Amino acid sequence: MFNVTTSLIRYWESEFTFLRPKKNRKGDRQFTKKDIQYLERIYHLVKERGFTLEGAKKELKKKPNTPTRQKAKPELYYKLKSLKVRLEKLRDSL
Repeated sequence: MFNVTTSLIRYWESEFTFLRPKKNRKGDRQFTKKDIQYLERIYHLVKERGFTLEGAKKELKKKPNTPTRQKAKPELYYKLKSLKVRLEKLRDSL
């Protein structure tokens, strides 16, 4: 969904104390809707706006429940972003 590695998600879990998905017996993470919303906000601040992790933590503490972007379909947004990256790579290889 976010086009990042699972290790990055696990790292964010260790850095952001409010991000604590439940785990099943196997240890697989089970993200709630609220967890996904937190991940969207973290991704937006760190990857799109260029915040450091410390800066993102401060921003999230300042406005914990404020949406970072409109409630458009996030799946579409990430698919379009991924497509843009692939097209830019293709352009650069030409």
